Amino acid sequence: MPELSQFTAEFFKVLAHPLRIRIVDALRSGEIAVNDLSSRLKVEQSTLSQQLAILRKSNVVTGRKEGQNVYYSVQDQAIFRVLDASRQVFNNHLIDIKDLLEQLSPVVEK
Repeated sequence: MPELSQFTAEFFKVLAHPLRIRIVDALRSGEIAVNDLSSRLKVEQSTLSQQLAILRKSNVVTGRKEGQNVYYSVQDQAIFRVLDASRQVFNNHLIDIKDLLEQLSPVVEK
């Protein structure tokens, strides 16, 4: 299914920035105001806004304006499973590297 392959490629392009992943991860607990998100992630609001625009355009996050505040949340909770799966792959990779290093390290006798 070429459509699915294209969607998947575009989806991963959207997530192909560390700050965008941090944003999505920060929204696990629910809706957050931009100011709070900026403070939590320790990034300038202009930088955050650029990345939120990309996530919003791709329907990863949605924004809701209330008075002067804009609140963001994740549109589809399944994205957290994707992040969790990537974290598991990362952990598995580290375990493989650790095992390889242990095999390469000379055994020190006491």
